[in-house]
Amino acid sequence: MRFARVVGTVVATIKDPKLHGEKLLLIQPLDDKLKESGDIIAAIDVVSAGPGDIVYYTLSREAAFALKSVPPVDAAITGFVDTVNIEWEKVDEDLRKKVFENN
Repeated sequence: MRFARVVGTVVATIKDPKLHGEKLLLIQPLDDKLKESGDIIAAIDVVSAGPGDIVYYTLSREAAFALKSVPPVDAAITGFVDTVNIEWEKVDEDLRKKVFENN
């Protein structure tokens, strides 16, 4: 799971039938301090997110499982981020990398 901010919408009049009725959003990936990290990507929205929302998302095959129809998607918004609280002094650096860089 990764963090992102919703920055826009996607309109696609022709798309895979499994995506009909589904909302596509543009999201800006964020790092563990909620700073921009990486390129903007398109993601299917299963939680009714909107512009400016901080969300978490999944990538790859797991993203397709966010919908019952298992559509051909690479990213899916699967929840909202309300708060992030981390006590870095108590978190092992290897664990930090695993949590924020390998998911």
